Amino acid sequence: MEKEDCVMKKYFALLLVLAMVLSLAACGGGDKPASPDTPDDVDAAATAFTTVEEGKLHMSTNAEFPPYEMTTDAGGFEGIDVEVADAIAKKLGLELVVDDMGFDAALTAVQTGQSDIAMAGITITDERKEVMDFSDSYATGIQVVIVKEDSPIATVADLSNAQMIGCQKATTGYIYCSDTPENGGYGEDHVTAYETGALAVMALVNGQVDAVVIDNEPAKSFVASNDGLKILDTEFAVEDYAIGLAKGNTALLEAVNAAMAELKADGTFQGIVDKYITAE
Repeated sequence: MEKEDCVMKKYFALLLVLAMVLSLAACGGGDKPASPDTPDDVDAAATAFTTVEEGKLHMSTNAEFPPYEMTTDAGGFEGIDVEVADAIAKKLGLELVVDDMGFDAALTAVQTGQSDIAMAGITITDERKEVMDFSDSYATGIQVVIVKEDSPIATVADLSNAQMIGCQKATTGYIYCSDTPENGGYGEDHVTAYETGALAVMALVNGQVDAVVIDNEPAKSFVASNDGLKILDTEFAVEDYAIGLAKGNTALLEAVNAAMAELKADGTFQGIVDKYITAE
């Protein structure tokens, strides 16, 4: 009987040891959860955003806004926004696709998911922030007034005497000018919206409008290309340019902001600007 008890004790002891071994194996034998700092997780975070087309970054723009976006003789696109967007796309491991359209259509494209970003000298406004998100500002835009050299309009204040003011459709220049006089505008009856800034300037040359309100950089280009025009010394408005994105696309917004910050830090952004805008 004692011998049987001894055998049984050894048997139970062996089972206990075996159970402990199996328990330890279960605790330590599974795949170890990846650390948040592992390269795989870093890569996953970097590619957490999605785009309209896999592997590509679609940019909607209105390529008639020199020197920010314009067409080349070969039918391609160039300008500050185009090169900056291309540099951002490369940072994100994507290929840039430029979708040229009207200015208001370019804004609508990101809102409806037809493009990933919109860049066209776009100004941040409270009204636009209700329907789309914006990146950190990357440039300051100045609205100016173009008139004929012999025009009686000598200051911004004189615009109240203009019979008709020309602006590009859907731009902040049009929004400001077409507002009511009580809000600092001139009323819709005194403003004509054109599909492009170039058409507004042509209307000025042809005597169809008395002045054109438009951003400073394209204004310089238009005045240089058309004899008999000048830019008033007084500024109409000062604004911030930013990249437009679909409302709530936080992952892409953060990726774009991070890429832009790197481009500014390493001098790439300023190099692009200096290529198109020379210091005065």
